[in-house]
Amino acid sequence: MIATGTTWAVVGPGSASAIEPTAPTVTWVACPAYSDAVLDAVVPGRLEQTRALVQRMECGTVSVPMDYRDPGGRQITVAVTRIRATDQAHRLGSLAFNPGGPGGSGYLTPVRVAVANASTARLNERYDLIGFDPRGVGNSTKVTCAMPPPVVTPPGPLTEETARRLYDAAADANAACVRTDPAFLAQVNTPNVARDLDRVRAALGERRLSYVGVSWGTRLGLVYRTLFPAAVGRMFLDSVLPTWFVNDALDDGQAAAQERQFLRLAAWMAERNDVYGFGRTTDEVRAAVIDMQRDYDANPRTFTDLPMPLDAGLIAQAGSQLAVNWPMFAEVLAQLRDATGPTAPPAVRKLLLGGDPRPDVPADMPELYNKTMEQATVCGDDPARPDFTAVWATFQRRIADNPVAGRGLQMNLRCAGWSVPGHSFSARRTGAPVALAGHRHELVTPYEWALQAHAVAGGTLLTVDDDVHGSVYQAADCADDLLSYLTTGRLAPQCDGLQS
Repeated sequence: MIATGTTWAVVGPGSASAIEPTAPTVTWVACPAYSDAVLDAVVPGRLEQTRALVQRMECGTVSVPMDYRDPGGRQITVAVTRIRATDQAHRLGSLAFNPGGPGGSGYLTPVRVAVANASTARLNERYDLIGFDPRGVGNSTKVTCAMPPPVVTPPGPLTEETARRLYDAAADANAACVRTDPAFLAQVNTPNVARDLDRVRAALGERRLSYVGVSWGTRLGLVYRTLFPAAVGRMFLDSVLPTWFVNDALDDGQAAAQERQFLRLAAWMAERNDVYGFGRTTDEVRAAVIDMQRDYDANPRTFTDLPMPLDAGLIAQAGSQLAVNWPMFAEVLAQLRDATGPTAPPAVRKLLLGGDPRPDVPADMPELYNKTMEQATVCGDDPARPDFTAVWATFQRRIADNPVAGRGLQMNLRCAGWSVPGHSFSARRTGAPVALAGHRHELVTPYEWALQAHAVAGGTLLTVDDDVHGSVYQAADCADDLLSYLTTGRLAPQCDGLQS
């Protein structure tokens, strides 16, 4: 049934439906009241700037179809925020942000971006800054499933018996989650979030929407650009996912990046053999660390001041360390090698137990991340539902392919028992503007993914010479490039990023 008084129009190619509602509107409402404790937790150390921006922020909701194949059916809401441009005479339009995830809240992202540094602050001179919570997150329509209790695993390599228990527990929890609202969870995926974003664009009265996305936000941007190329203003994507989405292939890419990062650490340690004593070449350091892993798995260490025994899983974390942390973790490896007990070596104890206690989370802290939305999206974008035999075989192969980092990997249990189907969607090349920022040594979204996205989707590729996920906001020279691109359309070919 089509609701009386609603106008409908034919939509463009690539959409899920032949018709969708036109002329959406924003229902503006009072913004949430945030305590100073919340604002300081969201943007530490910049309370006055943050408070001033929140006071300028407008808040609202946009109604969207839950299922774009049935636009007259159940409606849900997407929460949006706006900080109007300060120079309205030279306004360039609206600039929307997504911080990643999937599952991250973008409601306060304009505030975070505007206080990050002087360059990102200037974005608000000529752009209305737009935040939004994707469907399934924060102030938008959502489902939040209870997290199951963790399965206790003994120290040492994961056995097939324990792995099956993990798989069965994940499948049971996922099946229970789907039962809470299967109709809604079946419609939580990247293409539908992109369609929601275009409804937000239309509700704001914008012919085109500029956009900045990080991590999963880059997939959202590329999908939006594929579905609505004529609606793209300028698009900047930092720490880029590939144009496709396959969970196992993404895990393979991250594991390989961690193994490469360990080799970089090993080369760094080899140059400092007089300090750490693992060998004078990369191969010697690598062999020594693999020997340590075998020993710790065969003989897990128990220290009287640690709550858990230590096995090779801790040593495998060497592959996931940013360059800035290499001195700390090289010292951890050296102390693990030489440890005699009964207490843990000081660097190991500091790593596992920390120094100062973490600050308390404010009681009124808004939701910044929704795990259920992440779960629904990664399964909504990937139709694969591998059984235990396939999951276990892939896991064993990944460990063999990555001798150091592989020992610390987890099985891909994301979609075990997730009973609603997923659908593949690959982004394509269009004529819409896009700039991609890939980080040469990154672990979360490896540089190869930016190269792949650039080759398939086109646009301009910015190479960031660091290993820090999504550092363009934070690095001064990169933030200058971001500002230049979004205000002039021009982009330099490389920035230095955050260096250790």
